[in-house]
Parts: sequence; structure tokens; C-alpha cells
Amino acid sequence: MKIGSITIDRPVILAPMEDVTDRAFRQLCKRYGADMVYTEFVSAEALRRGAEKSVRKLRADDIERPIAVQIFGNTVESMVEAAMIAEEFSPDFLDINFGCPAKKVAGKGAGAALLREPEKMVAIASAVVRAVSIPVTAKTRIGWDHGSINILDVVPRLEDAGIQAIAIHGRTRSDMFNGKADWNWIRAAKELARVPVIANGDIWTAEDALAMFDTTLADGVMIGRGSIGNPFIFSRTKRLMATGSPGPHPDFRERIQAAIDHLELSVTFKGEKYGTLEMRRHYSTYLKGLPKVSVVRNKLVREESWEQVIDILHSYRQECEGYAAQGRIHCDTEYLNDHSVRLVLNYQV
Repeated sequence: MKIGSITIDRPVILAPMEDVTDRAFRQLCKRYGADMVYTEFVSAEALRRGAEKSVRKLRADDIERPIAVQIFGNTVESMVEAAMIAEEFSPDFLDINFGCPAKKVAGKGAGAALLREPEKMVAIASAVVRAVSIPVTAKTRIGWDHGSINILDVVPRLEDAGIQAIAIHGRTRSDMFNGKADWNWIRAAKELARVPVIANGDIWTAEDALAMFDTTLADGVMIGRGSIGNPFIFSRTKRLMATGSPGPHPDFRERIQAAIDHLELSVTFKGEKYGTLEMRRHYSTYLKGLPKVSVVRNKLVREESWEQVIDILHSYRQECEGYAAQGRIHCDTEYLNDHSVRLVLNYQV
């Protein structure tokens, strides 16, 4: 797959997710083999106002490359200005969010709402492409609802606007994250497209990722909710593609260590207070299915010191060693196959 000067064969990509794909999580996923990563989506209006929280989302380190900054907005003017601000942070490419279904985004005429206004979508894409010197891509859904699926109309129009790759989530906006993503629409778009197509939606395991490639014929696959608490999905997918086997499932030692690594990165970038606080949402997915996990999780979400959190996790790992010796910890297949909880967490992508 080629975007500008970037060429990667069948990349496995971390999707943009609000409150998830910050620097800490991006760098953790890169350690586990993610070929490309995206920032959390960033509000064009917030960038225009110079909101520090939004500007902070643009910061990245070289270890994260190739990296895309994703922006969303509902006017040509705001998106052009935001694109030029984002370009100053030197991402490898810029991505436009035409797919977020969240009310706070789509309800204000941005994200997936632009699928109902393809002319405006194209105007925004075209103006952003002209405003920056880096490649511009887009992420969208197959349509607003099942009565107005228009992805096959949208793809060529975005291509004509200068978009260099298109990521497609196989749901409509009305689906939100319910039901099952329709990979067949992604394949139909791929067969029509002249630019690379990245397939997204319902990749929970390495086997799902390979099936996505086979079903859609996409140039790359993008993993969102399936990576939360499970950065191993990138290395397992790449191993499956290279050797025919994803290798053994991560055991409790690897899962607890990943949680520790994530916490340390979070504290590095956000400081002790916020780095510790914002990690609390992740422990349930890292530790899901392990013995007496509710007890340790209750300790983790109450502890304010990140060093103490690490001590709790080290102690829990020792506790799990005892459970393993007693045969009380079994293969982690169930953890991965139901990893999402079916992620009761509605992260917006």
C-alpha cells in the first residue's frame, strides 16, 4: 500500500479512537507491531481556538511513524485552517474523519453526517488537499443508514478530490457499533477504487484480520476496539500472515506486563496524576478473565500513586503464578475471542 512516500505491504493499522489512541497507546501498539498509527480525532474548531488539549493530541514522537493526524469539522474554512495547523506538527499524512457516528460529532454536521452531504464532503476534502503539502486520506462509513448506502458514489468523488487512500468501516452511521460490519460493501468499494482501501470493522483476533484481507481484498486493515487491552493483536496478525500461525495466546504474565508498560508510558506523557487516572479505564480489558480480577481491579482504580499501581500489578502477577501452578488459569483463547467485553466501552472511531 502506498500513501505519498510511504509504502507498506498489507499494513496492519491502529485506528483513531477518542480517549484511546494517545501517545502512550500508540507507542505501545508500535512495540507490538502496528505498521501505522492514527491520533485521536481532533476538532477543527478547537484547533482554530488554540485549545491546549486538542493541540496536545497532535504531538507525536518519531517512534510512532508512520503516523496520521485525524481532524473533523463541518465547514471548509475550519477544516482548512485545522489542516494547516496540523501540518506544522509534521505527521506523515493527514486524515479527514467522515465516519464518526457520535452525536457530539455527527449531530453537529461533521463526521458521518457528511455522508448525507456528499457535495460538502467533497468540497472539504478538495480544499484540505489544496491547503497542505502532505498526503490527505479519509475515513468513512458505508452510508448514513441502510436506506442510503452511498459508499460506491463517495469513493470516486473523494478520489477526484485528491484523497490518496480511504479507510472504510463496514457499518452505517445508524448502526453505530451494533450488529456486524458488512465487509462485502468494503470489497465492492475496493473493486471500484483507484486509491488504496483500508478495511475496518469487527477485527477482534488475528484470524479476523486475515479474513478481512481475504474477504475485502483491501490494501490494509485497521484495528480499533479489538486492540484495546490487546496490543498483541498486531504482532499476532503479522505472525499469522507470515507463517500461517499467530503463535500462542498471550499469557497472564504478558498481559500484566503490557498494562504496566502502558501505565509507564501514560505517566511519561501526562504526568503522575492524569497518567494514572486515565489508565483506570484500561485495566478491565488487560486483566479480563483472570482469577479474582474484580478484587485487584478495585484496588487499581482507587490507587493514586502510579508506583503503587505497579506494585499491585506485580503482586497480582505473583498471585496468578500460584493459580497457574494449581491449574486455575487456563488457555487465554476465551479472553481474546470475547476480548471486547464486547467492548461495552463505546469508543468513537
